[in-house]
Amino acid sequence: MKKRHESPDIDWAHIPFGYIKTDYNVRCAYTNGEWGEIAVSDSETVDLHIAATSLHYGQEIFEGQKAFRGVDGKIRIFRPEENAKRIIESAKGLNMVPLPAERFVEMMEMVVRLNERFVPPYESGSSFYLRPLEIGTTARVGVRAADDYLFILFGTPVGPYFPDGFKPTKVVIYREYDRAAPCGTGRWKVGGNYAGGLVATMRAKREGYSAVLFLDPKEKKYIDECGAANFFAIKGNKYITPKSNCILPSITNMSMQQIARDMGLEVECRPIPPKELREVDEAAECGTAAVASPISEVYDSDNDVHYVIAKDGKPGPVTTAIYEKLRAIQYGREPDVYGWMHEVKL
Repeated sequence: MKKRHESPDIDWAHIPFGYIKTDYNVRCAYTNGEWGEIAVSDSETVDLHIAATSLHYGQEIFEGQKAFRGVDGKIRIFRPEENAKRIIESAKGLNMVPLPAERFVEMMEMVVRLNERFVPPYESGSSFYLRPLEIGTTARVGVRAADDYLFILFGTPVGPYFPDGFKPTKVVIYREYDRAAPCGTGRWKVGGNYAGGLVATMRAKREGYSAVLFLDPKEKKYIDECGAANFFAIKGNKYITPKSNCILPSITNMSMQQIARDMGLEVECRPIPPKELREVDEAAECGTAAVASPISEVYDSDNDVHYVIAKDGKPGPVTTAIYEKLRAIQYGREPDVYGWMHEVKL
């Protein structure tokens, strides 16, 4: 094995949000009705049967989360137990065999320990992104769930999701695209959900927007998700966020709601019509990758309506306060009163 403390040649303050090869990943296979032992691998590839159910029938789920090197030098993972719960629900939704939560956390700790030298230093502002995924590996031609599964967990150092940092961006509404179907897979973290949004997302970027603000797929009356992230807005003393069975329950959004309550805000999870954007004071998209990205304007392309939110072009004070509070907890600058951070013993 490579030396754990040998520092890689990386400019930590200027790394992209992308894949950088690290030393090891960990894997666990489900065969003959049980999960096997965790295996450590230095390979970046998977030997997969050409008829695997993950390739033909979409039995593929994943998660995204981060580990942070704190101001005290300790490494902590943000709320891994919640990611474990969510991937278990995704597995059930696609008729896959869930990996036990304890095994999930164990594999996560192993990846961090094995790749400790790739966890960015505190001063850099970067983090260590963790990607767990599970795929069906049984060869099938008929439409049936797999009997065998492979769970893989790897990590990579990442910089900010948006290179320009915590600055407001413009998003757009297109009614001709749906991200996920009502009562479909939108509530689970399935690769197909993201593939289904790529055409709309690429169009938005070509037209100068950072993301698509998808509307509910049934009636096109309410805001659903913002690209690959949840949406929230500040309206007076309220933190409002969409309620829908098509939305992935964001752990970041859930955490921000708790911070908002503790700041004295009322939290409302409810349908939000686009026209209500005229009344909001602030808006943002939120998720593991970006944490929070303020929205300056929403353009409703079908009705040619511009909802200008950040009139001065700056992040709103409430969004900024919530964002900074969460980041301070993640990097250990403030006490973790919620018990969200899971320390990795090295």
